[in-house]
Amino acid sequence: MRIGKLTNQELESIVLSGLAPRREDVVLRPGIGMDCGAVRMGGEICVVSTDPITAAGKHAGSLAVHICCNDIASTGGEPVGMLLTLLVPPQGTLDEVREVMHDAQRAAASLNVEIVGGHTEVTSSVRKLIISATAMGVVRGGRVINGAGARPGDALIMTKWAGMEGTAILAGDCGEALASVLEPKVLEGAKKLIDAVSVVPEGRMASSLPVTAMHDVTEGGILGAVWEVCEASGCGCRVVLDAIPVLEVTRKICGHFGLDPYRLISSGSMLMAASDPEAVLEALLGEGIPACVIGVCTQEGMLMEKQGSLAPLEPPGSDELYRVVARD
Repeated sequence: MRIGKLTNQELESIVLSGLAPRREDVVLRPGIGMDCGAVRMGGEICVVSTDPITAAGKHAGSLAVHICCNDIASTGGEPVGMLLTLLVPPQGTLDEVREVMHDAQRAAASLNVEIVGGHTEVTSSVRKLIISATAMGVVRGGRVINGAGARPGDALIMTKWAGMEGTAILAGDCGEALASVLEPKVLEGAKKLIDAVSVVPEGRMASSLPVTAMHDVTEGGILGAVWEVCEASGCGCRVVLDAIPVLEVTRKICGHFGLDPYRLISSGSMLMAASDPEAVLEALLGEGIPACVIGVCTQEGMLMEKQGSLAPLEPPGSDELYRVVARD
């Protein structure tokens, strides 16, 4: 099998098709473009998400916290608690475990999230330290935003820049290979993008904005996220490639490794469908969150525009990051 997530077709046919609704208190179920599950508990709604960290070496603990909390934020919810499972290979060290937990605790504190439990285990089943994280949050007011609410005519808005997480991971783990491409100061700046991978601030804001759908941009990059939202929502799109913001350092790193920045893992960016894009942009920009319109939802047909030419928007495959990770 190829490295990365199952394709959406595989996920649908092998995993999702075997799941059946059983309880009325479950209000958000698994599906393409869905980041969380949600369960009604009394007068509030609990949202839950889980993710592993497998491709990052440095700052894996921080990424584990932020990526799961980003999923909670994509519902408009407030992350509250985390569970962390650490699987350590026999050649691992206690210093590695200590560093992961230090990074995770620092990230959790920055979000006012508590690590409430988990599991640690040394096992020969893994070759490097693997983290599996679960985040829990709460949606107050009863409005759960998900990835399936986009409608034709909605604008597609993204925050920050494409390929942020991938840029930070490659800068941190492949610094020697990039020394001939980037000046030391630029390389260090790329590594620090790891501190900007949270989308919790914009997720918190979205519950009071005219946002119809949200999806945090992870594996498959911004183009993969657009495809998943439109697929889940049963609509088409026209996304303008040249409107998607990409940092110059990301372009240089992707150029060196031959990667597509638009399909590079992009935690730190939130994709929103908005019925009133002006109001959403005004709110985001007013809080200092970079954001722009990159396309529009249509009745049917997922299309990508580049320099005036249209091409089909293909479903996400294996993330571009794994083309470099797989070489190690």
